[in-house]
Amino acid sequence: MRFKFLHAADVHLDSPLRGLERYEGAPVAEIRGATRRALENLVDVAIAEEVAFVLIAGDLYDGDWKDYNTGLYFSGQMGRLQEAGIDVYAIAGNHDAASQISKVLRPPPNVHFCATRAPETFLLESLGVAIHGQGFATRSVTEDLSRAYPTPDSDLFNVGLLHTSLDGRPGHEPYAPCTVDALRSRGYQYWALGHVHQREVVAQEPWIVFPGNLQGRHIRESGAKGCSLVTVEAGQVASVEHRPVDVLRWALCPVDITGAASLDEVYDRTSRALDGLLDAAEDRLLAVRLRLGGACAVSARLRARREAVTNECRALADGVAAGALWVEQVELDARPAGSETAALARDDAFGGLLRAIRDLELDPQRRVELAGELADLAPKLPAELAAGDEGYDPAHLALLRESLEDAKALLLERLLGEGAGG
Repeated sequence: MRFKFLHAADVHLDSPLRGLERYEGAPVAEIRGATRRALENLVDVAIAEEVAFVLIAGDLYDGDWKDYNTGLYFSGQMGRLQEAGIDVYAIAGNHDAASQISKVLRPPPNVHFCATRAPETFLLESLGVAIHGQGFATRSVTEDLSRAYPTPDSDLFNVGLLHTSLDGRPGHEPYAPCTVDALRSRGYQYWALGHVHQREVVAQEPWIVFPGNLQGRHIRESGAKGCSLVTVEAGQVASVEHRPVDVLRWALCPVDITGAASLDEVYDRTSRALDGLLDAAEDRLLAVRLRLGGACAVSARLRARREAVTNECRALADGVAAGALWVEQVELDARPAGSETAALARDDAFGGLLRAIRDLELDPQRRVELAGELADLAPKLPAELAAGDEGYDPAHLALLRESLEDAKALLLERLLGEGAGG
């Protein structure tokens, strides 16, 4: 028998893409409904491919709903699958555990959630499939749930549905940890994993797959996002194909500005770099973080004009592809052209200040001590500067390091006599 199914995870339906409102020109309206439109695209793929069933390996939601509209929207999309004769098998992840969701709706009849107290098996006799899974009862599950999964039926195609960090993945909480060897030992033909937002084919004997999340929500979730289309023939996995369903794509764009003699030259290089990103977007709205890096004659000028540089880059993006390309942020990794050695050796106030900054950069403990001293300044800052998720905090270590870099660049420009281009 030959059939297909979709494996998805980490839908995070109605998850807010936080902080975008504070960026002038951010495409907030287009982005706000991105997770919903990604789910619609998932349903479209399932219907077009005539899949036998859909798997959702946890984190369907993003925590408690603001109102019932989130649940109603999900039910509406599942209704489309029901009309097509497609059932859905899902587990609760850490974000949609029973302890995280206070508002509940009865799922549509074609949607089946695995139990949370112990593994549960769904038998699809017409296909010869057994789906084994257990959801999260609480947000923090630290035990290996896979140990209790049942032994496979050798006459069936066995799928393990599991929300897990596996043996650990950067940026993800170590929930329901387990090992590849342990999963292999269960004897299943396919492990449908969730929790890790980066797509990863962990193994092919058997297939152990993280499909990644449906829609990237910030720059750390860059690249194409979607689900896995799995084809089964004669009781074995014949193919696993990534199907992108995202509507907005994030990208980190490095721009080499080494040797740039003017701001105009920096902008010319930036424009060319932005133009080269469009093919990767596949006709989707592209949110870009630029990283300008290299030794050049205008490094201090870039740092001194951060806001103007950022807005100039956003204008460049509009020129490259108006409405399809947006610069989310500009990171500066530029440094002065020339050697710091002579400047560091100067026996004057400039040289002494430069050495003090260098010592702070090299000594993390001294930076921590300085941050403690600067903490007293925070209550004295203007309210508009300190407000928001990313408000300025002089004691924040990352911001302190950035401020030190800016101060050093300005000093070096003064001491090394950077050119006046731009």
